Amino acid sequence: MPVDRDVLLNWRFEPVTERYDTARTILYALGVGAGAEGNEADLPLVYERHLKAMPMMAVVLAADGPWMTDPRTGITFTHVLHGEQRLEIHSPLSAQGALIGQTSIEGLYDKGAKGAVLALKRKLRDADTGMLVATVRSGAFLRADGGFGGSSEGQALPHLIPDRPPDTSLSIATRLDQALIYRMSGDFNPLHVDPAVARQAGFERPILHGLCSYGIAGLAIIKALCGGDPERLRRLDVRFSTPVYPGETLVTEIWLEEGHRAAFRVKVAERDVVALNNGRADYLS
Repeated sequence: MPVDRDVLLNWRFEPVTERYDTARTILYALGVGAGAEGNEADLPLVYERHLKAMPMMAVVLAADGPWMTDPRTGITFTHVLHGEQRLEIHSPLSAQGALIGQTSIEGLYDKGAKGAVLALKRKLRDADTGMLVATVRSGAFLRADGGFGGSSEGQALPHLIPDRPPDTSLSIATRLDQALIYRMSGDFNPLHVDPAVARQAGFERPILHGLCSYGIAGLAIIKALCGGDPERLRRLDVRFSTPVYPGETLVTEIWLEEGHRAAFRVKVAERDVVALNNGRADYLS
């Protein structure tokens, strides 16, 4: 059933304040694979002494609750897919602190019988100083809610992958318990832990969180392009293509571009499928 465009575009979001500590920062890093290989270079990501936060953690901080389940939205929540994730870091994320998140809707695009795309933006500010720390954008594909008569124009274009072999790549093996660890960062959807729920959704077993695969891609970029320093990563955008199963190996293929920018995609080695596509990473030299 089509959503009411005016209702969604005028949806009011209250500011969300979240305080986090070093334990939360370490848990997120462990959830996206930091420290799994026992590499000493990962210690600043998982050890409270001189701890540095992974910038990708911003996508799970000071976020709104499950507002799309509110019947007033008109969204068929069971048919919503996370289509894309974008992140800009304006100031390095602290290893502990408090953030205020303010969400807004940037656009709603009608795809007719295919559904609709909802573009969301969340600005994260330091709760004490008011400094803008990060801008988090995401795209939700509302598969059952198109046909309301709106435009399909104006969406952000995907970052193109060059038509040549990648300049470098990095493989990171996920653990069988990866989803069990990552879910403690705040996404408790049973699809990622309960085999019965996963089978009902059409999967042979629980799948990895899309944002966990996103975080693993960020870890690969930090290792490959930032010398292991998370504070050098300033932007990370992806489109989600194929679910990943815990235990599979993720290969991040990277193409260097001008101006300390790179294109990338993430493939599942065991199945030779693309899990994350149209990736863009910006980083400091």
